[in-house]
Amino acid sequence: MKRSHPSNELVDVISSDDSSSSDEEMEVSTENDSKQLTSAGALMRRAEMYQEYMKHIPIPTRRGSVVPYTSWMGLGKSIKQLYGQPLHYLTNIQLKQWDQLRIGSEDEYRPLDAIIHPCKAEATIWLIEEVHRNTSSHHYVANLWLSDPMHHAFVDSIFPQLDSTS
Repeated sequence: MKRSHPSNELVDVISSDDSSSSDEEMEVSTENDSKQLTSAGALMRRAEMYQEYMKHIPIPTRRGSVVPYTSWMGLGKSIKQLYGQPLHYLTNIQLKQWDQLRIGSEDEYRPLDAIIHPCKAEATIWLIEEVHRNTSSHHYVANLWLSDPMHHAFVDSIFPQLDSTS
């Protein structure tokens, strides 16, 4: 039995003349896939080293001083300077998102330290930092880095002296 095809149905036609170009495309595709896997593997190793390094930085137990701030990112920057240590990539992203949440709110232009007490805000950042340092998966971090070509902008370049007895 023969079935007729409706005229509006699309049919893929593969010509034998295209075999050389598809072979070349296959080689290029395989080469690109290989580079991406190598790049992804390297990024995974970097994320693993980063996460391990961040676990070894102790969370400060004493407050330096009450830090005035107008935004979450501003407070984060002040904390980094005051304590001389980085904040985790995920914490930096969280602070950016919290600042973005304020856009369009009735208190958007009001200094954040007039809304949330500086001690509470700093304690909140350190609590979140502790969670990110101690419980985040390097796989999760690496996948975020893979999806964001500008991820390095949120990885702090502060390298505190770590205690070698840890």
